[in-house]
Amino acid sequence: MDPLSVFDLAKRRRTIRRFQKKPVPYNILEDCVEASRLAPSGANMQPCEYLIVDDETLLPQVFSTLKWAGYIAPKGNPPPGEEPTAYIVILMNRQKRPQGGDHDAGIVAAYISLVALEKGLGSCLIASVDRDRLRQILKVPDHCEINLVVALGYPNESPTVEDLRDSVKYWKDEQGALHVPKRKLTDILHRNGY
Repeated sequence: MDPLSVFDLAKRRRTIRRFQKKPVPYNILEDCVEASRLAPSGANMQPCEYLIVDDETLLPQVFSTLKWAGYIAPKGNPPPGEEPTAYIVILMNRQKRPQGGDHDAGIVAAYISLVALEKGLGSCLIASVDRDRLRQILKVPDHCEINLVVALGYPNESPTVEDLRDSVKYWKDEQGALHVPKRKLTDILHRNGY
């Protein structure tokens, strides 16, 4: 089977919130960070740092600091036994860049999720985090700010994309399948002016 192009990966990537209980090999997590290390960075300041969490004793602690699927919580939360089996915490080193850099974190999070998908993993980018508790759990130094958490694991669901109709809110059907409305290309694309 031919590898998917970046375009195909981007079209196929969906947020995953239900995972198989299968550990993610460390080398895959390291590959995600390696690709992100090479991502574009504003003024090439490279303020992002990464904290991989794959220790079985830390996983539930990290999980407890995250808020999942606000539109459909608690139905959108990973059920017991289907929690992520790894995390990559994206840190902003404030000694490297005292202010800003959120765009860098967004770029590297996208790189992580695309590399993860190429390796057969699902991902969920989470910004709703109890940062104070997570800082304590992972012993994050004061000069680093927790920006995003990327939850990772082998997917145990296949969300469906559909055209946006009445609402941007994702939803689950009677069978528990996740449906994700997306705006049409013709509704968002402009050429040579608005």
